[in-house]
Amino acid sequence: MSEATTHINRVLINAPVETVWNTLVKTDEALPFFFGSVCETKDGMREGASYRMVSANRKVAMVVGEVLRFEPPHVYAHSFTMTNIDEPPVTVTYTLAEKEGGTEFELRIDDMVPGSKLAKEMISAQGFIAGNLKALCETGRPAFTGRMVGLLGPIFARFAKKSQAVENWPL
Repeated sequence: MSEATTHINRVLINAPVETVWNTLVKTDEALPFFFGSVCETKDGMREGASYRMVSANRKVAMVVGEVLRFEPPHVYAHSFTMTNIDEPPVTVTYTLAEKEGGTEFELRIDDMVPGSKLAKEMISAQGFIAGNLKALCETGRPAFTGRMVGLLGPIFARFAKKSQAVENWPL
């Protein structure tokens, strides 16, 4: 059996830490850096809260988990399970640090099973997330890739498994 692994991605965002934080933890709109999904919680963002990432039309739950740490405006960590992949959850931690020139954004993924489908998905998504968060915070618009996902998201949602229906993943 292979040991779980960690993968880290860092990027400097030319924006104040409060701007990056407030963009990262929004729960009232589709987030282009999270593939056009909306973060839903029952009682707001706080440690111990359940959350789910749902399609913009709120019919498909793509990710579910629990908020593990919530320390505004510097640390947000949560468990992460993709509803279409039957594998153990990983832990995702976002850390923001004020640096000269802006905010260092670190996206850390822990507890990945090496070579698993979830690990491959997570590692490949890190650059997309960081690049689109950076673009959105610096310019007010996501990068081209985020805009394309926003346009294609409704089409992708039509191909979701029936088991991913939001009613199957209550908060």
